[in-house]
Amino acid sequence: MNLRQLFLLSTAIGLVPIALSYGLAPQQSLGELFGLKIDSVNGFHIFRAITGLYLALVVFWVVGALRASLRQAALLSLVVFMLGLAAGRLASLRLDGVPDRLLLVYLLLELGIGVVGLLLLKRPD
Repeated sequence: MNLRQLFLLSTAIGLVPIALSYGLAPQQSLGELFGLKIDSVNGFHIFRAITGLYLALVVFWVVGALRASLRQAALLSLVVFMLGLAAGRLASLRLDGVPDRLLLVYLLLELGIGVVGLLLLKRPD
């Protein structure tokens, strides 16, 4: 297994618990983690949709790790996903202020994973 495959798989595995924390029981997990109160159908709907997006990309990254023909596209989608999340968090830092420490850790991880992904995009498979 090469470095790009390991990177795709490890990132995919690492995101599963985060995705599930958003969608399985958002009222519980988001309340405990961040003090968010999710108590409406609209709130549940939004967070379960986010979970679906995360899990769909996780599946694509796993498939990309296993199939050479999809590896470049999977890696590119991972970079866009991570740097897109990081860009939103950076905008929020500027507009809204400093969030919970765990969200700052997410920001650092998203930036790091995005940058490593960019470097791996330039490497041959």
